[in-house]
Amino acid sequence: MKVVVLACWLAAGFAAAAAADGGEPTQSSCLAAVAAAREMAERLPADDASRYFAERDLQQAMTEAGNGEFDDCLEWAEQATVEIKEHRHTLKPGETLNVRPAHE
Repeated sequence: MKVVVLACWLAAGFAAAAAADGGEPTQSSCLAAVAAAREMAERLPADDASRYFAERDLQQAMTEAGNGEFDDCLEWAEQATVEIKEHRHTLKPGETLNVRPAHE
């Protein structure tokens, strides 16, 4: 429970805190939000569909951070956190997630 609260604060709170301080989100706030969301994702089983989609959101967050778009990074990290908390994607027993390679 403590990690969930911390992750929510990191993902949503940094943007608000930066705005309140009159500044913009920073790389360190973005990386902290991504790390918290990644920790939550790693608690799900490796074959969990919600974990897969959350990890894709975190990849996009890191791409945005690399482009200097730290506000977008925080949004993607928050989306990953919501995916994990709400467990939006579930598979029925016996179903598997069929992920195609990029060239298909």
